[in-house]
This record gives sequence, C-alpha cells and structure tokens, in this order.
Amino acid sequence: MLTTLAACGGNNGNNSNGSTNAKPSNSTAEATPAASDATGGTENIKGKIVFLSQRTDMIGKEFNDYKKRFEEKYPGVTVEFEGITDYEKNAKIRIASGKFPDVILIGPGIPNSDFPKYFAPLDDIQFSDEIRFKDLKAFEGKMYGISSGNSTVGVVYNKKAFEKAGIAEVPKTLDEFYAAAQKLKDAGIVPLASNFKDKWPLDAWIYDVPTMAGGASDHQNKRADSDTPYTMDGVYGQSWSILRTLYEKNLLEKDIKSTNWEKSKKDVAQGKSGMYLLGNWVINQVIDNGAASEDIGFFPFPVDNSGTLKAPLNPDWFYAVNKNGNVPAAKAFVKWMIEESGYEDFAGFIPTLKSKEPKLSQLAEFNSYNPQYVELGPSNDAATSIQNAAQIDQGSMVQEFVLSKDPQAVLDKYNKLWANARKSAAK
Repeated sequence: MLTTLAACGGNNGNNSNGSTNAKPSNSTAEATPAASDATGGTENIKGKIVFLSQRTDMIGKEFNDYKKRFEEKYPGVTVEFEGITDYEKNAKIRIASGKFPDVILIGPGIPNSDFPKYFAPLDDIQFSDEIRFKDLKAFEGKMYGISSGNSTVGVVYNKKAFEKAGIAEVPKTLDEFYAAAQKLKDAGIVPLASNFKDKWPLDAWIYDVPTMAGGASDHQNKRADSDTPYTMDGVYGQSWSILRTLYEKNLLEKDIKSTNWEKSKKDVAQGKSGMYLLGNWVINQVIDNGAASEDIGFFPFPVDNSGTLKAPLNPDWFYAVNKNGNVPAAKAFVKWMIEESGYEDFAGFIPTLKSKEPKLSQLAEFNSYNPQYVELGPSNDAATSIQNAAQIDQGSMVQEFVLSKDPQAVLDKYNKLWANARKSAAK
C-alpha cells in the first residue's frame, strides 16, 4: 500500500547495505505449474531463480538458511536473494523496464490492470488453507499477488520507558496520548520515534491513521472522486495535524531532519525512545536490537477522544512472479515462503494462511483492548493512475505539511496537481 500499507503499509527499511546484485534468471523450466508441488512432486521444478527483497538486513543471514532449506526440498533449483533499499521506488523502475527478477514484491503503486503485462497468474498454487487478501492483487478474476504477511498498526512501546515516565496505563484517547508523550519527554525520553527523514515510516500517517480516523479503508480510492482530496477537516488533514502537533510540542526526535531508521530500533529497545507508530512487524526487530520481549508492548493508537479504538488490518508486500522468468520454480518458492519458511514468525506478522495463528505475544496485548479492525479493500486503478500522473509523493507531502508555516498552502498545492491530473485522465 499500504502501511502500507503501508505502506503500510509495510517494512521498507532495514537498509543494511546488502545486495547480491543477482540478475533474474530466464531459464524457464518445463511448463509444469508449481501447483503440482501440492502433491509432493518436485522433479519438474528446476533452474535458477532470484528473489528481490526489501529486507536487506536478512541478506547473508536468514536468507542463507532459506536458501539451504529451499534447495534441499528442490534440489534442481538454485535460489539467490537480492536486497535493495528505497524498495518501492527502485522496484517500480525495474518492473517498468521489464528487467526484474523471478520473484518480486509489489505494493500499491502499480495499477491492477497492469499486472498481466509483467506478472504470471498465481491461482494454480495450491495452498494448504485459505489465504488472506487473495483478491487485492487480482485483475479480471486472476490473482497476481500473494501477501507475504499481514499486520495491524498501533503504538509499539517500551514498558520500562513508560514506567520511568510514570505512565501507569496506556492512553485510550488522543489527549491521553499527548499527555503520555509529554511525560516521556519530561523524563528525558524521546516520546515518539517518527523516522521523519527516512520518509517511508510516515506511511502509517498516510494510510493507517486516516483509516482509523474515518473508520474505513477506502480513502485512497475516494480521492478519484474529488478535485480536492486533501482537506484540513478530512482524514488526511486530521492525521497529519496530529503529527504536526507532536512536532510543534517537541514530542518527536530532537532533529527530525536527521533521523536514522537503524538507530531508532536500538533507541526504542534501550528505552531512549518510548514509542513507535508502526505495524507489529517492527516488534521483533526491536527485540533483535536488544530489548527483552516482555519489555515491549503494543496498543491501538487513539486517533481521537471518542474512546473508541480502531485498527487497520493490512497486507504487507505481495509476492509476484515475473511472467518471463522461471515461473514454475518461482511459484514453488512463493508457496514455500508462505507455508514453510517461517518468515511470518520472524517478521512478527499475522500469517497469510488463515489457519495459522500469529506467534507474536504482543498481538495478544493489542487485542485485549478490543479494537475495531478495519480490513483493507481492493485498490482503485483510477486513483493510482491519477496519483502517478500528478507525480505526487504523499510521503513528501506529509513532510511539507508538518514543517510548513502554512499547511493549508501545502494541501492547496497538491490538490491543484491532483485536479489537473484528474482532468487529463478524464479526457
């Protein structure tokens, strides 16, 4: 997305500078669909495949184990892993060029109608159970993307930092959230690690907080129906005004123009920063940076003062298969990643297979607050096309909104770009 989908969302970070620089394989195996693997047959799954991932932190580490285990199951296949930073931008360029690896991750930036140009349908992969979000990356009845994992978005917090600041209970309203943040600041703790400079962590403010504010996940789609989708009293203005308030009250990092994603994980783990507003996928990364699991908690973000808590339910990046690559082996790899790799547990995800229970204990705490889940629906090609034509980077828009002396002027600027692109699209 989105969180992000999102882009949340989802995780577009982990910029640990690791890349195999592997090139995609075009050595297609015999035309036997990967679905045959559902019966245990692996003899026709052959050749080399390359998987392009945003998880640069796994290159040379967990991916080495994945390679070993996958190749043991499919001895006729060689799999290589390539990790890149600024994933969405760089992957989109490579997809548009037609030169991209056998398995790739796709987000919200590609219209569903473009999928047949680049990707192979994945409907013949036989999973052991129903999967979540099977229709989100579909076109004309064919599925082109499978979620790599799923998440909600809320406040990941360091319990020891809360204890030091004298916060006895997690906030249930927005005013209580501001008050808790102020207590953290007074205790010498950075209240909220925004990772403002890195920009992609702001996806939560673009996709998820607006979903919570409006109680619906279709706000990005509805932009196509208006020349002024970005308004101060709308869900985007509400969301970005919260972040702006945190900035104006000095409740973010001391210098938001020089934030560092990798350092922020250590700071939250050590209690130097008290909170993140991100998906549950970040929890294991904080623990991996030195925090004890029992010291990290997770609660729904109180977007207003109603006392009613809402939370998005989002897919992360979707696996897609290059239609000009080694399709049978690539499909086998996607199936293996979903069913056998254990990636969803490593990443702290809600599994894509509906029969699998998430192992992340912090999700139990999150659900104990009884949030109303709002599930992400299909994207709208019209809105995506208008955004692409207008060349609007919503992350940059959030940054401008927060830092500008006149945030309304920022909204007016981007609404004008949007209206012109929408007018051209209607011709």
